[in-house]
Amino acid sequence: MNKPRFKHSFISEQEFRLSNAMRLVWKQHVYWTRMTINSIVFNLPDLDAVTARLLRNATDMGNLLKPFYGNRIAAKFSDLIREHLVIAAELVTAAKAENQKAVADAQRRWFANGEEIAEFLSRINPFIERDEFQEMFFEHLELTIEEALFILQKKFQSSIDVFDEIELQTLQMADTITNAIVKQFPRKFRK
Repeated sequence: MNKPRFKHSFISEQEFRLSNAMRLVWKQHVYWTRMTINSIVFNLPDLDAVTARLLRNATDMGNLLKPFYGNRIAAKFSDLIREHLVIAAELVTAAKAENQKAVADAQRRWFANGEEIAEFLSRINPFIERDEFQEMFFEHLELTIEEALFILQKKFQSSIDVFDEIELQTLQMADTITNAIVKQFPRKFRK
């Protein structure tokens, strides 16, 4: 009887570390976004502290790119993510105030920023396909809008269900970026 053969696929320690760090900052991105939405919606006294922590996430995301792309590109990515987060807070604030004109304006700017992020990543890394990443990022935006609306409507279980989708979807974005970096810089990830 023949023994089954298993093909092992090992990753280097460097790839493992990058993957873990990338997944962590993207998970923090959605966790702190959710906490900020709750703080805005329910006028919680922690809003300034939570928002400050959320904005720190933009810097953390940029810092992961520094070893590969340098300070200037990392700073630009941080700026784009920071803009994404600021617009998200504006969108939730406008929705809470039922200001449909402000909601529409924030939503338009939010999706334009998502296009910029996808374009930026595809420009710095040829292994990130612009349209594919933009589609993922737009899904992230749409799910976050749905989550915020459920929180505003006090449909908490529904907001949790959507957040579960957000969490999985954000890991897909993190893995897409990690895999592209590994392909672009294979010498940095030798086993």
